[in-house]
Amino acid sequence: MAAWRRAIELSLGDVDLQRLKSIAQSRTDPARRVERARILLRYWKDPSFYAVSQALGLHHQTVQRCVERAAVEGPMAALDDRPHPGKEPAITMEAKAWLTALACRKAKDLGYPHELWTTRLLARHAREHGPAEGHACLGKLAQGTVCKILDQEEVKPHKVRYYLERRDPEFAEKMAEVLCVYRKVKLLKEDAVAKKKPSEAVAVISYDEKPGIQAIATTAPDLPPEPGIYATFARDHEYKRHGTVTLLAGIDLLTGKVHALVKDRHRSREFIDFLKLLDAAYPADTAIHLILDNHSAHISKETRSWLSDQPAGRFKFTFTPKHGSWLNLVEGFFSKLARSVLRHIRVSSKQELKERLMAAVDFFNQDPVVHTWTYKLDRAA
Repeated sequence: MAAWRRAIELSLGDVDLQRLKSIAQSRTDPARRVERARILLRYWKDPSFYAVSQALGLHHQTVQRCVERAAVEGPMAALDDRPHPGKEPAITMEAKAWLTALACRKAKDLGYPHELWTTRLLARHAREHGPAEGHACLGKLAQGTVCKILDQEEVKPHKVRYYLERRDPEFAEKMAEVLCVYRKVKLLKEDAVAKKKPSEAVAVISYDEKPGIQAIATTAPDLPPEPGIYATFARDHEYKRHGTVTLLAGIDLLTGKVHALVKDRHRSREFIDFLKLLDAAYPADTAIHLILDNHSAHISKETRSWLSDQPAGRFKFTFTPKHGSWLNLVEGFFSKLARSVLRHIRVSSKQELKERLMAAVDFFNQDPVVHTWTYKLDRAA
């Protein structure tokens, strides 16, 4: 007579219960994990091997093995297969290390026209040169095996992740100067709120250029959406280029007003035209303080000559450090413009693009946004 199967006590904590329920309802976990999670949940409610096996359509010994393992090793460990001994790996650790070191070099350094490795090229190179380097096990290396070895080492030689090297040795000092200007703006805003009147003694302008705005025309009319038929606008793939324009723009950080010009280029003469625009926009006794980058037009001989003819103290420049354009608040305005006005824009000529850009500036100036800088402002001297 067979021995009576005693129920095994299975205790599940709240955390284990939540995790088991999540896995039991998962559509992405492996089927064996989902099945075992359901076994443990069923058994926890009704501790009967037979009842659980009948409910899930399994053999009662399958249920018993899963529960016994969960009682000994824990419920989460019981969801995965035990490691199998298997056969000795054909590729040695030394061969894997050699392959990984090879992947960390550029393919072009080994005479290939490729800049970086592809896994197929890396496998081919290892098959051809691995045995000569003392790794005979690589003689029949497959591309899939290369992928597995590199995944284990978390090496992806076919990909590039970009970084930005800080090339300005005075980055911290220049950033501090910009932050001091933003702190000054904050104090001027607080003073204006207290007096209920903006100060006319100084204007702080965040300035930059947005070059290369393309004037692109359609070659066929856009087709509008139709309810229930076409959900979106339809546009022909072909287009016609009419050239590019440059937007020169500056935001008054005290009022939020945008000053702008649209030109074909952005040389010193265009920058001087923008300075003349600012000169005409503010009273003669207002000091105009600009935050801008180190573009050659901003420090050229032509620009310095024009500034020397202006009244003392009329214009003052604070330059952002090299690769520090993120310190300039006007970049936020350019991002807003690109995401709203310039997104999918089509025009019939460069002139139309210029008019629409200026119309966009007028639109934003109807409800100006006063930009505020807060990052690291407390560290400004």
